[in-house]
Amino acid sequence: MKKTTLVATALGLALFAAMTAPPAAAQSEKSQPAFGISLSGFVKTDIFYDSRQTVSIREGHYLLFPKGPLLDPEGGDLNGRANFNILSVQTRLVGKITGPDALGAKTSAYIEAEFFGTSDADVNGFRLRHGYLKLNWAKSELMVGQFWHPMFITESFPDVVSFDTGAPFQPFNRSPQVRYTRMFGKVSLVATALAQRDFASNGPDGTSSVYLRNAALPEFNLKLQVASKNDSRKTETVAGVGADVMKLAPRIVTAAGYGTDESVTGLAAMAFFKQKWPKWTWKAEAVWGQNLHHLTMLGGYAVRGVVDEVRLDWNYTPIDTLSCWTEVQTNGAPWQTGLFAGYSKNLGSRHTISGANYARGFNIDELYRLSPRLVYNIGKMRFAGEAELTAASYGTPDVFGKVRDARFVRNLRLLFAAYYFF
Repeated sequence: MKKTTLVATALGLALFAAMTAPPAAAQSEKSQPAFGISLSGFVKTDIFYDSRQTVSIREGHYLLFPKGPLLDPEGGDLNGRANFNILSVQTRLVGKITGPDALGAKTSAYIEAEFFGTSDADVNGFRLRHGYLKLNWAKSELMVGQFWHPMFITESFPDVVSFDTGAPFQPFNRSPQVRYTRMFGKVSLVATALAQRDFASNGPDGTSSVYLRNAALPEFNLKLQVASKNDSRKTETVAGVGADVMKLAPRIVTAAGYGTDESVTGLAAMAFFKQKWPKWTWKAEAVWGQNLHHLTMLGGYAVRGVVDEVRLDWNYTPIDTLSCWTEVQTNGAPWQTGLFAGYSKNLGSRHTISGANYARGFNIDELYRLSPRLVYNIGKMRFAGEAELTAASYGTPDVFGKVRDARFVRNLRLLFAAYYFF
């Protein structure tokens, strides 16, 4: 057994060395970049306290919003109890891969993983965040693999300390996809076809990618973006709009054993803006959408009614959501400060709801969040503190899914994070 382990280890080291060392032929041909991989990443630990029980992911690490009131026989709120935890599951490893040109394009690949796991039962599990290849031509780019959803704007997203990165007020999703970008000077047009993996839609069988797969069509997204940067003035402007459409097939077999073709289609639109000056940066974004559960936002869909009582066949209606956020922050080192503010509204459905709902926050009318932060950078290390106040108004949904008689409950999260970058 020991010999086998030693042989496997030696082979692994040899393979790694072969991957990271540039071939001799490539070294002699400066026109062709050498194949190799460079490793980077960070170690991060989060220490956080919540004044209330929360709806969250991974043992409270990824906060969405406070839980609603849960009254005991004496009228006390059982969810009013505080919570505390320390986790290092955000620790991350990145591999950037380069290689020779192909098809007249520069080639590259990217792998990023962390110890966040794929479920609460898998906390500390090693999981894939990003894994894609790229072909870059003079005025276009093709990316194939798993990456941020195009409604997560990588050039302009909340730079908060919390891992929720502004969710559920902004889209948060990584998905397998095929993305094509065409550049027209400062303007780019991006078309993307997506599947689902870790961030999936909800339905009769729980959260799963099966509803999109059974629809036999990918999710489609189109985005128009303008970007301008002036290094001498230390300014940058990013702005754009986007549209998205996704069709789901919640069931292919009814409870009576008949086949069904009923589906639900959701539309979404967004606008975003970022302006960076030498000392300040301002960002803002607004999203309207239907069935946004897979984007880690409020919303989803519900059963509209029974279309065939013999077959027990249902049809569905999407639930609309409106969300917006803004952020201001200082630039420079070693100290940085910032303030994030977000708001989300449940707009309900355009049709009456007569059955089950498959939505996040179905009994929430509004959400808001305020989170100031202070960050200190020193060498390869960063220490950051943040106070995150999140409020949710819980009430009773009517037949259109609009929440009535809602009252706010609030959670204050105090967060401290320590990083080491490499």
